[in-house]
Amino acid sequence: MHGSRIPIWFFIGVLLTVYGVLILGYGIYETVSGNYPPQVQMTDLHTPVWWGGLLAVIGLFYLVKFRPGRSTK
Repeated sequence: MHGSRIPIWFFIGVLLTVYGVLILGYGIYETVSGNYPPQVQMTDLHTPVWWGGLLAVIGLFYLVKFRPGRSTK
């Protein structure tokens, strides 16, 4: 019974990956289209691309490390 539990960190990895992919996709769309909201400062840094990519990488790390059925020893 103990081996059938799914760690909470796996679900956190799922959420981080989903949010990261959504933000990354929006950032890429925003960068390609040049469609920035008015009065946004420092648009040349492309922060949604960087933060979305970072969230996706961290989420994928958690998904791999805490996937169900993986031995924790």
